[in-house]
Amino acid sequence: MSKGDRYLKLVEWSDDDGCFIGSCPELFFGGCHGSDAKEVFSELCEIIEETVELYERDGKPLPEPLSGRDLVNALQSIA
Repeated sequence: MSKGDRYLKLVEWSDDDGCFIGSCPELFFGGCHGSDAKEVFSELCEIIEETVELYERDGKPLPEPLSGRDLVNALQSIA
């Protein structure tokens, strides 16, 4: 398991953009997009790994991943 595996990966359809959008809310705004959900997910995973490497190279602490109970609690707080 890599450090990037701990982060939330979202791939969702955007009617406005007419494509799938991939994002990782804990690490960056924006992300990637495309017409195939599996390809977008794969690209998103690569971007997350590259982002983790940049954080580490620059000596920045990585944000806490939102996963498991933390994710559920965060979603419940905004519902």
